[in-house]
Amino acid sequence: MGSFLELCQHRRSIRKYKHQAVEQEKIDYMLRCALMAPSGKRLNPWEFVVVTDEAVIRAMVPCKEYGAGMLETAMVAIVVAVDEAKSSTALFDGAIAAEHLLLAAEDQGLGACWCHINGRDEAESLVKKLTGVPEGLTVICVVTVGYKDEERQNYDLNKLLYNKIHNERY
Repeated sequence: MGSFLELCQHRRSIRKYKHQAVEQEKIDYMLRCALMAPSGKRLNPWEFVVVTDEAVIRAMVPCKEYGAGMLETAMVAIVVAVDEAKSSTALFDGAIAAEHLLLAAEDQGLGACWCHINGRDEAESLVKKLTGVPEGLTVICVVTVGYKDEERQNYDLNKLLYNKIHNERY
């Protein structure tokens, strides 16, 4: 990517992946980026579980009735969990780290998508059971990753919701 704006413009949620393994170097790159995400008081309340076992990834599909279909073809699933007892900003910190994963995936030529888990008790229970995330941690999301098997249009800079920006006051 030439600039951060271009990276953001190209990054789209990808829900269909090729059946092609993702190189460990690319996964490591993504995780390094996530570990550099900002966190309140630099408490780093996040934990990441990287799953490459296709059987385990596919077993996560029923965690949600809608919105988990990307797990049907993902080659990597990264569970983002946080320790809310460690920091009052843990949920936010974990979300920022997950966004770093999404951007890093695009930077590596991969597709990625956020599968929201937080607040969905049955989904969280299944993900914890399949990945060994201990009680006491909150699963925020599962970031699916793989080589893109669908193309999405880049964001059109002229169609952004600029009316959502307010200067000085709302």
